[in-house]
Amino acid sequence: MSTKEDLEKTEADEAEDEGAEEEAPAEVSARAKSDAPPDDDEAKDADAEAAADEEDDDDHAPLQLGHTRYVYAAYMAGALAIAFLFSKIGHAAWFRLSQWKPELGEPKDELVIAGAVVIGAGTALYYWRRADARQYANEVAEELSKVTWPSRKEVTNSTAVVIATTLAATVFFALMDRFWGFVTNLVYGS
Repeated sequence: MSTKEDLEKTEADEAEDEGAEEEAPAEVSARAKSDAPPDDDEAKDADAEAAADEEDDDDHAPLQLGHTRYVYAAYMAGALAIAFLFSKIGHAAWFRLSQWKPELGEPKDELVIAGAVVIGAGTALYYWRRADARQYANEVAEELSKVTWPSRKEVTNSTAVVIATTLAATVFFALMDRFWGFVTNLVYGS
């Protein structure tokens, strides 16, 4: 997710890239003046820098879409879920119909799945074209991108507290059950 830290890092990387682009013409002109062929080490360094720049470009790709990538993923997941449900419903319906009308034969999964995919894609497209549904999805994704997620250490500590509390409560209620069982047996007899 895009956080302030990610955006600041991206801006800092872009500023470094701009600074490197400004320095590059000076290096080229110095090389041209010397008319000496570049050393193998310099060529390797240049190749390594080019590879690093390509990797940096790949790292920034998710940030370019921002929260919109979650909207796209949600529509895709919705289409897949609807297609899955309709494939199961279609298979069950065909099976029931084949018991009633034996000439239909066994369910043909190719047809059922193709129909389910069309229904899922159609439903996702229908809701994508509705401006109010798309605006709602964009607003939800935008708000979720503003959420400050807990760090790994906070999650680990909270999980440890929950587990310890659950164990303590389990032991307490088990002891109380044994105690009141003992008292009940004394009062009413075994």
